[in-house]
Amino acid sequence: MEEREAHTEKRYYTIGEVAAMFEVNTSLIRFWENEFDLLKPKKNKKGNRLFTPKDVEHLKVIYHLVKERGFTLKGAKAKLRQNREDTIRNAEIVNRLKMIRQALTEIKQGLGRENEE
Repeated sequence: MEEREAHTEKRYYTIGEVAAMFEVNTSLIRFWENEFDLLKPKKNKKGNRLFTPKDVEHLKVIYHLVKERGFTLKGAKAKLRQNREDTIRNAEIVNRLKMIRQALTEIKQGLGRENEE
């Protein structure tokens, strides 16, 4: 899932691109779309789903609650209903901390290689 931060921001993402960002199947994205009312992808004339950056942000929160924190779908929905803004903010903070941790790990590995030379 770390790869999702590497994507440049586009106006719309296909369901395949979104699924790749989260390393999940497209069927899970469609399922979450039906389960969580905050996901509202647009559909083109062919019926293909087009996700906005805001939809992707909402998916990050859902992914965080369900896959990382282990919430059931019912629990994740309740959490979002109770305090959506705080839940979204907390998920963003966790995501930033993961990015910082990854950067620090890369720096540490780089320093380890320098010491070997």
